[in-house]
Parts: sequence; C-alpha cells; structure tokens
Amino acid sequence: MNKKIVVYFLGWVLLIEAASMIVPCIISVIAGENDVWPWFLLSMGISAVPGVLLIRKKLRSGHFFAKEGFVLTALGWLILSLVGALPFFLSGRIPNYVDALFETASGFTTTGSSILSEVEAIGKGLLFWRSFTHWIGGMGVLVLILAIVPQGGGDKMQIMKAESPGPSVSKLVPRVRETALILYLIYFGMTTLAILSYFASGMPIFDAICIGFGTAGTGGFTVRNEGMLHYNTVSQVLITVWMILFGVNFNAYYLMVRKKWKEAFTIEEVFVYVGIIVVSTLLLTIGVMLTPGQGKEGGFFYSLHHASFTLASIISTTGFSTLDFHQWPEYARTILVMVMCIGACAGSTGGGFKVSRVILLFKEAKNELHLLVHPNAVRAVKLNRKTVDAQTLRSVNHYLILYVAIFAFSVLLVSIDGFDFTTNFSSVAATLNNIGPGLSIVGPTGNYSGFSIFSKLVLTFDMIAGRLELLPLLLLFSRKTWSKHY
Repeated sequence: MNKKIVVYFLGWVLLIEAASMIVPCIISVIAGENDVWPWFLLSMGISAVPGVLLIRKKLRSGHFFAKEGFVLTALGWLILSLVGALPFFLSGRIPNYVDALFETASGFTTTGSSILSEVEAIGKGLLFWRSFTHWIGGMGVLVLILAIVPQGGGDKMQIMKAESPGPSVSKLVPRVRETALILYLIYFGMTTLAILSYFASGMPIFDAICIGFGTAGTGGFTVRNEGMLHYNTVSQVLITVWMILFGVNFNAYYLMVRKKWKEAFTIEEVFVYVGIIVVSTLLLTIGVMLTPGQGKEGGFFYSLHHASFTLASIISTTGFSTLDFHQWPEYARTILVMVMCIGACAGSTGGGFKVSRVILLFKEAKNELHLLVHPNAVRAVKLNRKTVDAQTLRSVNHYLILYVAIFAFSVLLVSIDGFDFTTNFSSVAATLNNIGPGLSIVGPTGNYSGFSIFSKLVLTFDMIAGRLELLPLLLLFSRKTWSKHY
C-alpha cells in the first residue's frame, strides 16, 4: 500500500477542516462568545499544524489504487470527526468528549442524531459549525480535495466510489478532477438557491444558512429548540421540496445542465423514488388525520402538509420534523421505518440502503422466479435500459448481507442499555441509514443522551459506516489491508 499518498491526502483533510472552522470562529467573536472562539482557534491549530507538516514533502509518485482509496476515505472521516469534536469539548458546551464525538460524527455523516436537548444553549458559533459539518459531509470532503488539489496518477475514481453513496459511481467527464468539480458546483448552486428561498420566505438569515446547509447535506440539525415548528408554513413547504430534490441522483442534474432532458427524465431510480414519495405520503396523510391532537383538528390539507414534510425528511434521510410521528398509528410508523431503510437515490447526498439497490434486488428476484419455470432462459438485469454487470449485482448482494449483519449486531449491542426494542431498533436504523430521529425515546421530541458511552460509540460507528457504505470502514479492521504482501 502506498502509505505516503494516504498520509499526504490526510494532511489536506486536516487543512480543509481547519479552514472550515474560520467562519464559525468569526461568528463566535461577533456574538461575543468569549468562552468559545478561543477554543475554535486552538482546534484550528491542532488541525492545521499537522496538516501542513503532512503535505510539505512533495510526492515522487502520486499513484494509488483501490486499497489506498478506501483506507484514505475511512481514515479521513474518522479524523474529521475526532478533530471536529474539539470545539464542542474544549469550550465545555459538550463536556463529555464521546458526546462531542457523537454530535460531530452525526454532523459530518449528515445523520442529525443529537445528544442535545437545548440546542440554542451552545451558542451561534457552535450552531453554525454543527450545521456546516452537514454541508461538508454531504458531498464529501475528499471529493472536494479531488476538485481543488492537483495530484496526478492513480485511480482516483476509487476515492469517489468509496465516499459517494450508491452501488456505483461513474465519471461525468473523462477526468475525475473535473467530475468532482462539476458535482461541487451543482451542490453549491443548489445550496445557494435553497438558502435564498428560505430567506425570502421569512427565515432570519442565520437560520436560512444553517437550515440550507442541513437540507443540502440531508442532515437534520436545527438551530431552534422547537425545531421546524419555529418556521412558517411557506418555509416548511420549501424545505419539503428541497429535501426531495437533494435526495435525487446528481447525475440527473448534470444531464439537465448539459440540456440532455430526455436522459435526465428517464432515470429509472428517480421515477421509483418519486413513486415511493407519492404513495407513502398519501398513506401517511390518513395516519395523521387519525391521530388525536394532530390531523383530527387540522383537517386534510394540514395532514397532507405534515405527512409530506415527514416523508420527504425520512426518505431523503434529512431528519427534520414538524410533528411527533411516534404518536401516529402503527401502520404509519411501520411505513416510516421501511422508508428509513430504503433511503434516497444513489449519487445523492442522502443515506439509506438506496433506491437503486432495492430496484436491482427486486429485478434479481424476478429473474430467479422466471428461471425456476424456464431453467434455460437467459435474462439480464437492466437498469435505465442498460444491462447491469455481474460485479455490480454481486456487490449489491454482499452489501445487503453486511448491512443486515451490522444492523442486527448493533441492535444487540445497544440493547445492553435496557431500553425497549422500538428504541433500540429505530436508533440503529436511524444512525446506520444516516437519518437522525427514530421512534420512542429517540423520536422527534427525544434525543440520544440517555444511551451509555459504549452504545454511543456503537452508534457513532454505525453513522460513519453507513455514510461510507460499510466497506471502507470495515477494511480498516482487516489484517490484509495493512499487510505488505497484499
């Protein structure tokens, strides 16, 4: 393994993280938070100094391949979380480091799970940093590095595959650096439009920026104790629309920019994604209407509004909420858990199992049933009218096995704390799928502060593993990854 190239890129990760703390530090100064901004400066130094040292030595060979790409991605995200937790911990606003790590990992992985019950108490600087981690993690800091750092040689597509969600990632243009730059330009443009629309709807500019970061990264951190209920109906409708849009495969937006409208609007995964949203929203609307204190008093359009907001939040894995959906009927909560696991489209900023994987698994199952009746038939699995290669299908099956295994084992580990099954199951579903709120104790009105240190570390692992599609983080625990003979 080319360890020098891994170390070099980790140096850039540290430098970008240090630079990312400049704005929240300035906000802390302006807000007069004298017990916070000095710790931002210290954290920036802790991140920047080793970053500078690691990139000083120019590389003779910039070549790296699959193993280096996956290791770099996993270590990069661990370092982001470990260092990013320092401002929370050093300032004393989150006095327990594991709690600070949980909150920061939740931010970078765009999960939105929180241990805080009074979010406004941590101050504007940390609130901004908390939301900004969503935006940084949404598209991926390593994709950003590929876009801005010139470094020739090697298969850099391996980094994008390791960091970008979905069963496969393809180049939009021949050069990986240009692909990364295009993705970030689209991401930045959509984020800017979202922020402007929120501000125009009546949100204060600080709130609009922070909620814009959370929507773009499909994270769920808010800046108000009452959450999304603090904002008017127009703002909530806009948030609903943007959450859905950021859950769409970014390849569709690239095709739109290139004016390839037919290709953009015939992506099969997007059609299924929209179909799930429409059908589930209608079913949830009925659930809200049947809930005492919610839809029964508000009527159909009130119920439709909050059902669509919740469904968009869950399927895009954003995690915002306007109502306590734990109070909804059992069938409605079951729909939400199913949608939690499905998640958004591949190539979006959303989490979950991914709609494309679900489509491929159903098509594989359909083919197997056909082969039982017609053993000699030759049928290929197709997506967007293109044949899916055997390697992609195999990776989807392997991912399902790992997903179920990690899910089940994590539920077992967190159950040691003694909470009810609904809490344990939904907390793992919410963290592994990068959603945020679960059900029962970890529902929209609760948080994760009641879990033990051990369980918080398990859930932190789940958040990072889920964001990185499991394999990069698991490879760190393989002896072959570090062996010179492989």
